[in-house]
Amino acid sequence: MPEGKPAGVPCAQLLPDMRCAVFGRPERPAFCGGLRPSAEMCGGSREAAIHWLARLEAATAPQA
Repeated sequence: MPEGKPAGVPCAQLLPDMRCAVFGRPERPAFCGGLRPSAEMCGGSREAAIHWLARLEAATAPQA
């Protein structure tokens, strides 16, 4: 997504099974490689992780 990914919009590289299509490939954006998940971020379920990521997106979204 050359212009960036708006908060709440799934990544264009997200596969139907929720895996990254460019994980481990040279074309993977540096930003993605810089994200270091932690136990706190992942939580105990997929829903907990999605909730954490949504809060992160909201906290880092550009102010209009």
